Amino acid sequence: MYFRILSKDPETRARTGLLNLPHGEVATPAFMPVGTAATVKGIHQRELAVDLNVSLILGNTYHIYLRPGIDTIRQAGGLHRFMNWERPILTDSGGYQVFSLSAQRKLTEEGATFQSHIDGSKHFFTPENIIDYQRAIGADIIMAFDECTPYPCDPDYAKKSMQLTHRWLERCLNHFNETDPVYDFPQMLFPIVQGSVYTDLRKISAEKITAAGMGGHAIGGLSVGEPEDEMYAMVELVTSILPENKPRYLMGVGTPVNILESVALGIDMFDCVIPTRNGRNGMLFTSEGVINIKNEKWKDDFSPVDPAGNTFVDTQYSRAYLRHLIISKEILGAQIASIHNLGFYLWLMKEIRKQIESGEFSSWKDQMKKKLSERL
Repeated sequence: MYFRILSKDPETRARTGLLNLPHGEVATPAFMPVGTAATVKGIHQRELAVDLNVSLILGNTYHIYLRPGIDTIRQAGGLHRFMNWERPILTDSGGYQVFSLSAQRKLTEEGATFQSHIDGSKHFFTPENIIDYQRAIGADIIMAFDECTPYPCDPDYAKKSMQLTHRWLERCLNHFNETDPVYDFPQMLFPIVQGSVYTDLRKISAEKITAAGMGGHAIGGLSVGEPEDEMYAMVELVTSILPENKPRYLMGVGTPVNILESVALGIDMFDCVIPTRNGRNGMLFTSEGVINIKNEKWKDDFSPVDPAGNTFVDTQYSRAYLRHLIISKEILGAQIASIHNLGFYLWLMKEIRKQIESGEFSSWKDQMKKKLSERL
């Protein structure tokens, strides 16, 4: 497993790279579709691999742990075999879900007790068993267990939370180093930078996880309600500290504009539910702006969804037809919209890489930001 920087933008921190993992190579900057429960909702694996050419997806440890369960995944031979996906997978640690279940969980030094959102049963996550679960799931990249703080968050709580995350990281590292992969390939562990929106805490956390000497690093606790300017300020600070020769993953981000700005700050990897979730609800991303396909004005519009004629994927449908499907709550509408939006996101990442390689990223980014902020 290795990461190699291929090119750099002369005016920003943007760079292209190649991340080599046991199940394949990933060109960066990269976007990971979210496969929460061993599926990218509504999209067939063949469509992901062939039509969209997705190189890396994200699985969620919390959801997979609850259903179908770690034992089932182990018996299947790992998540790759269970879901018939031969390309790389990254799993998160469940820390974000523990954050989102704040009314149903209790944190202690030892770990996190929480109630299942499915049946109310109680469960206990620790830094050690989270590593064991991700070993059994068999992702190429796994995450350290952390606490994700809410926004707003007072500085005292943010500091205590960060310190707890750092202590949990030490336990994750020890257990990771003391255990072997369950399957016949190595895994990469990413520590996670926390610290809310406080520059002193983010600096301490970035230095702490850098010292761990892992092959890559994640930035968590952002895109949880804070203003975008504060998010970008934290990203800019953290990427100035994290090693340049290792991949940087900004967790849970975000909109196309968020991605453009964060790439310029030196981020290499992204994941977000926005393209599929918004697609199912009728919001479509295009190279010229955003479309709410439910609007009456698209009823008799038989032109392609993207105004510039970009198809993003092999098949294309008219705005009128897609509106009909979404309004009628047909399953096919959600599928087509999800595929379209993921196709757009992957097209955007490809264009980003092309512009960085050509040295034109900075000016192109400013033009694209204006377009992608438009409501059509």
